[in-house]
Amino acid sequence: MYLHVQQLIHDIAQDEPDPAAANALQEGLGGQFGEMRTMMQYLFQSMNFRGDPRSKPYKDLMQGIGTEEISHVELIGTTIARLTDGSPRYQGKQTDPLDAPAAGGATPLANALSEGNIHHYLVGAQGALPVYSAGNPWSGSYVYNSGNLVLDLLYNLMLESTGRLQKCRLYEMTSNATARSTISYLIVRDQAHENAYARALETLGVDWKKTLPIPKTNAERFPEVAALVEKGLQSVNYTFDLTGASEASKILRGPSPSNDGTELSVPRQAPEGGEPIVVAPPRFEEYAPGVDPELLELIAATAELEAAEVENTFEAVAKG
Repeated sequence: MYLHVQQLIHDIAQDEPDPAAANALQEGLGGQFGEMRTMMQYLFQSMNFRGDPRSKPYKDLMQGIGTEEISHVELIGTTIARLTDGSPRYQGKQTDPLDAPAAGGATPLANALSEGNIHHYLVGAQGALPVYSAGNPWSGSYVYNSGNLVLDLLYNLMLESTGRLQKCRLYEMTSNATARSTISYLIVRDQAHENAYARALETLGVDWKKTLPIPKTNAERFPEVAALVEKGLQSVNYTFDLTGASEASKILRGPSPSNDGTELSVPRQAPEGGEPIVVAPPRFEEYAPGVDPELLELIAATAELEAAEVENTFEAVAKG
């Protein structure tokens, strides 16, 4: 089972809304090499894992990375929502022309017709969607799970390498600080997962460097990436296992396959996390959650009821 911490895995920088950047980020969310695909692929591989009990560290490695990918879906989806959030009557620069953010235009959703993906406004109420940048839905056919450990690890290494390559391209597409803060974090974490799968292959006697060249992106030239690499985040992995039963650390140790002078490690169960998750403000021009005062009162009452149920549940568990 999974437990959820009410924090994003990484802070999102503040900047102006940018619907075009949001649509580009949809590729990193719902594309063939995006976060929804890595999440589903690794979790299915771990659920379907077969083998000698001594091979459990490989299952645990896939499980831990797959669980982290859930938080990446949350991070990039929240980033997309913030980039689309902000119709003319709410956010933006006061010097923008009529019908631009904060200009008080008469047509609040006018930019939906000319920027980014219209479905962010027409279908998603200024939020992320399970699609890629062309607007087509994410597909479960992306998921690769052969049942053969070496094949799956090779495919996973290729998947992380291609994902990192695409995120470097995304970084070059926008100067928006909101987008770049998330893209940079994912670039570094993709490298961490590359290192993990590479090491796993090495322990199985696979000389992956001769068969699968890793693209040289030189992403460290991006200042946000360099700051995270300086902390060694590209060599750290997590178990996301509250019970301490994961054996992934048996694999994730020794010099990094990136040959950058760092050592692979599993220092703790999960990262410390970033900013708290908050409820986004209503967007009345989207009728989300709507302008009816009675409906808002009902939402508040329901929230209080659910909170009370959760409290009672934890009390019952504590009492045993």
